[in-house]
Amino acid sequence: MKLPAPPRVRQTYAKVAFAAEVLPVDAAALSLRDAYLKAGIVTPQWSPDALHVALATVASCAMIVSWNFKHIVNFRRIPLYNAVNKANDYGEIGIFTPQEVIEDEDKTV
Repeated sequence: MKLPAPPRVRQTYAKVAFAAEVLPVDAAALSLRDAYLKAGIVTPQWSPDALHVALATVASCAMIVSWNFKHIVNFRRIPLYNAVNKANDYGEIGIFTPQEVIEDEDKTV
């Protein structure tokens, strides 16, 4: 059973959802997802996470920013996703935590 995101995550998403682009699930994304599963990056139980990465990759997104530390933002899995991307003629995708990409408002440069 998949639990909903924590309240703070849902609240943050609600603030930025207006700027989100919803991508259609197409054959290319499903094929890439299946390649991730075949490579054993995640098990079929977690195929929605693999589809998330596949959709962003097929859409040529520069990066994924996620709190999903188990199946997406994972130091062991990130190079595996990118290896499968390369083997399937896609570019690499950056995968980061929100803390890595949100500018520190208190920091002066």
